[in-house]
Amino acid sequence: MKCLIGFILFWVAIGMFISLFIDSVFCVVVLILVMLVAGFNLFCR
Repeated sequence: MKCLIGFILFWVAIGMFISLFIDSVFCVVVLILVMLVAGFNLFCR
């Protein structure tokens, strides 16, 4: 479980770092929603 939480925190940090370079708030929100849906589908299957 600790390994999974560490993996998740690592990729959250990478995502926050990438969002620093995207100026449009709309694009960031769309990217977050796409990643949440993709992560949910990959984790639950």
